[in-house]
Amino acid sequence: MKKVFNIIKTTIVWLIVLLAVSMMIFTVISVTTFNRNDRDLFGFKMYIVNSDSMAATDFNAGSLILVKEVDPSTLGEGDIITFMSQDTDSFGETITHKIRKVTTDAEGNPGFITYGTTTDTDDETIVTYPYVLGQYQSHIPGLGTFFNFLKTTPGYFVCIFTPFMLIILYEGLKFFNLFRRYKKEQMDEMQAEKDKIEAEKAENAKMLEELRALKAQLEGGQAPATVAAAEETATDTASGAETE
Repeated sequence: MKKVFNIIKTTIVWLIVLLAVSMMIFTVISVTTFNRNDRDLFGFKMYIVNSDSMAATDFNAGSLILVKEVDPSTLGEGDIITFMSQDTDSFGETITHKIRKVTTDAEGNPGFITYGTTTDTDDETIVTYPYVLGQYQSHIPGLGTFFNFLKTTPGYFVCIFTPFMLIILYEGLKFFNLFRRYKKEQMDEMQAEKDKIEAEKAENAKMLEELRALKAQLEGGQAPATVAAAEETATDTASGAETE
């Protein structure tokens, strides 16, 4: 059971790590690539849609659209293009609208009349070739909203900071438990060594007591033997005196 729990715990930790790293990578990609006319990823430019001007037919605000660079002369009526707007109200903004008609501007430059399908209203300015960024290929609903959220402070805290803090706290607790276990083992070893020394001292004291008892016995047995020897010597001396 403990082994299963450890496997589940390890899996959850790695999932959190993967989530945090993925969110960080996605944030870097979104900041450096999305809505950048000079950047592409795998041959596609990526833009986050900020309006519902094409919601009636193709994609909604918050979608992430994929745009591929093409030769503007190959485009025609019905194609959806991304371009730099020259309209008064949206000058310099990146717009993705549908081509209503192929035409030329007042100076004879080839271009397109474009419109948003939701309002079905033509854009103010003809989109000439130099302002075409690419042709719309596909979209991922809602992903643009998610990446916009990632770039906000709450998004950073929820998707990046919090997972990394959970990992740091988990590793900190694991280190603390490991350190506590090490100190406990160290204290147990010290106690075991102390007990061993006390046992050796007790054994030495016992041996010393036994030696003292043995010495006392030896000293107690030596005294009578000395007296007997003295008496025998005295008797022999007396016998010799009588003989003379």
